[in-house]
Amino acid sequence: MIREDLRNIAIIAHVDHGKTTLVDQMLRQSGTFRENQVVEERVMDSGDLERERGITILAKNTSIHYNGVKINIVDTPGHADFSGEVERVLKMVSGVLILVDAAEGPMPQTRFVTQKALEMGHKLIIVVNKIDRPDARVKAVVDEVLELLMDLNASDEQLESPFVFCSGRDGTSTLDEDSEGTDLKPLFDMILKHFPPLELDETGPLQLLVSSIDYNDYVGRIGVGRIERGVIRQGQDVAVCNYNHKDVNLRGKIVNLYEIEGLNRVPCEEASAGDIVCFSGLEKINIGDTVCATDTVEAVPFVKISEPTVEMIFSVNDSPFAGKEGKWVTTRHLRDRLYRELLRDVSLRVEDTDSADSFRVSGRGEMHLSILIETMRREGYEFQVSSPKVLFKQIDGEKYEPVERLIVDVPEESTGAVFEKMGTRKGELVHMSAMGSRMRLEFFVPERGLFGYKSEFLTDTKGEGVMSSVFYDYQPYKGEIQRRLSGSLIAFETGEAVTYGLFNAQGRGMLFITPGTPVYEGMVVGVSPKEGDINVNVCKTKHLTNTRSSSSDEALRLIPPKKLSLEEALEFIADDELLEITPKNVRIRKRILDGELRAKARAKAKTGE
Repeated sequence: MIREDLRNIAIIAHVDHGKTTLVDQMLRQSGTFRENQVVEERVMDSGDLERERGITILAKNTSIHYNGVKINIVDTPGHADFSGEVERVLKMVSGVLILVDAAEGPMPQTRFVTQKALEMGHKLIIVVNKIDRPDARVKAVVDEVLELLMDLNASDEQLESPFVFCSGRDGTSTLDEDSEGTDLKPLFDMILKHFPPLELDETGPLQLLVSSIDYNDYVGRIGVGRIERGVIRQGQDVAVCNYNHKDVNLRGKIVNLYEIEGLNRVPCEEASAGDIVCFSGLEKINIGDTVCATDTVEAVPFVKISEPTVEMIFSVNDSPFAGKEGKWVTTRHLRDRLYRELLRDVSLRVEDTDSADSFRVSGRGEMHLSILIETMRREGYEFQVSSPKVLFKQIDGEKYEPVERLIVDVPEESTGAVFEKMGTRKGELVHMSAMGSRMRLEFFVPERGLFGYKSEFLTDTKGEGVMSSVFYDYQPYKGEIQRRLSGSLIAFETGEAVTYGLFNAQGRGMLFITPGTPVYEGMVVGVSPKEGDINVNVCKTKHLTNTRSSSSDEALRLIPPKKLSLEEALEFIADDELLEITPKNVRIRKRILDGELRAKARAKAKTGE
């Protein structure tokens, strides 16, 4: 059967190229919202963290109706750390809109997601977005996209993919790069024309691949996926299997069935092949499982998700302030929450360690893990994490490490500073081109060489640089990289920081805390410009005497402290430090809090005992 009334498409692009904004306009112009309905911007970014950071973290489904055809749209993340979300949702669709910024052109994540779409044989429509930018270079970007497709060995048909020129913010599109559009009609028409109707088997036994998992306190786990074959009905008995282990691992009944209409899930009695549906009733369903008819159990092949490249140790908080601010603080709470995250995030790995209180958590990058940390923190969890470490591989007896493709756009005068830093971090320049008064530099750099580089990069480029990276390949170990040249200022005793103590300490380096901040022995309160740690007494008060000096009444002036964000703190911490995470605070501390024990451990490490 050919379904003329349905198209399933995904929108993929690099971060900040305007996917979610374009979906907003597609929803508006297709009549999904009432004319007088108040709708906030980037309506698909429903999570608090997504709205605050302006990035998409989770892939989400929506649908529109145009000329009697239902178009299911999947909005995907653009950040490389969440590319696992992109990989799995590509199985749900048959066509892909590749969005490219009219000024920036194809970026690392554009290359990564385009490669995945080409491997799956999907048809493409290239959308050049933000053509209203004053620095837009539309013709050059079209050439760059064609070069990228040739680099990735696209087929002849894929090389002839149509181009549509859009302004997602204004909601306009055109097929002619030199003219301005008035609405998104040319884009909608191109979707119906270029992506063919789906040829499906509606009469065969049920087969549905689960590509996403949601959770609801009332109905439990909700599976989301496309029906590959047959019809699914509410109340139907089904069997569940997995392509990697073919045995039936679950039997159950479809309790609730929903179709996606606009931004809502609408209950339905049945849905047929090609539809993307949500269902509940199967409590142990997982991403990659196939829901089948009970008499014909056949698993659908599932895409192999790329392996994690970075790991951190999550452990129960054991600082002197433990348990004072968090709601969920025990090993059981931490373990349950981490393993629950595995149900939704296919790129994450969680393993038990030798210690009952610690868990090894692996992900796609620092940001991938920092989003998990921030989410748990907002839910009321209290725990501590180690500094991030890359995952090495042994290939033919040789040590290999993950290497990233890094692209930076910087002002010409900043290129020297970037080259210098990349040299110390074992970066290898592979391409360099001029873009007006700016330079685009492309490096292959070990992933561990990028730890802590973002803040340095922004300082070196006076805030004008743009950097982005994506995993490239495993390559032979590049040698030692010194991660941090600065030391830490460490609180000497437990108490409350006072102005007099901070005034004396600020001459040693930059502080992270203000007067009145509770501190404990072994807590990091600042950074020293020199190598080696320094103990400072920020709780020290001025001795009172009955003698007045001429300067005694002068106010002590404190330099404003540097407030570290969660990402900055993760970049900063050394191997012998931990990050204490609570719902109210993020504190850096030494693994060994006692100063004497810390000195003994250092002496032992030096002598190699």
